[in-house]
Amino acid sequence: MVHTHRPAAFFDRDGVLNKDTGYPHRPDQIVWLPGVVPAICHLNDAGYLVFVVTNQAGVAHGYYNEDAVRSLHAWMDQQLQHQGARVDDWRYCPHHPHAVVAPYRQACECRKPRPGMILDLARSWPIDMQRSFLIGDRATDIEAAHAAGLPGHLTDGDSLLPQVRRLTGL
Repeated sequence: MVHTHRPAAFFDRDGVLNKDTGYPHRPDQIVWLPGVVPAICHLNDAGYLVFVVTNQAGVAHGYYNEDAVRSLHAWMDQQLQHQGARVDDWRYCPHHPHAVVAPYRQACECRKPRPGMILDLARSWPIDMQRSFLIGDRATDIEAAHAAGLPGHLTDGDSLLPQVRRLTGL
C-alpha cells in the first residue's frame, strides 16, 4: 500500500483556535475564535492533515493535570466533529523549566519554541513538510515551525478562514 504524503496545517491552540483566557482546561472555559470550524473544514476538503500543537505549562505549574488536557482535547475534538471539522491529531507539552510540579520541571524538546511536537507528528504521519505550515499567536510558535523546517505565520486576529485560504492558495 502506497501512502501519499499530504500537506499539513499545524495550529497552536490557545489564541488561535480558542480565546486565550489564561490556562483554559475545562469545556466551560473554551470560547472558539471566529472562522475556526470553516477553516478546518476547508483544510479537510483540500486534503490537508490538521494538527494541534500546544504548550500546556498549566500542568507543570500544578493548575490542572494531564487528564484534564486529554479530556479537554477529546471534548474539543467532539465539538469540531459535530460541525464537520476534523483534527487528525493533538500534541501537547506539559513541561516547563520552572515547574512547580517536579516531574515536569525540564527543558524538553517538545516545548515550543523547540520543534519536538511538530517533528513527532512528522514521524507519525505521512506529511509533505514542503507544503505544510503552522499558525500560532506567539513568537515561540513561529520559532518552533522554523526549527522544524516549516513556514510559521502569526494569526492575524480575524477570522481564521481567510488566512487559511491565503496560505493554501485555495
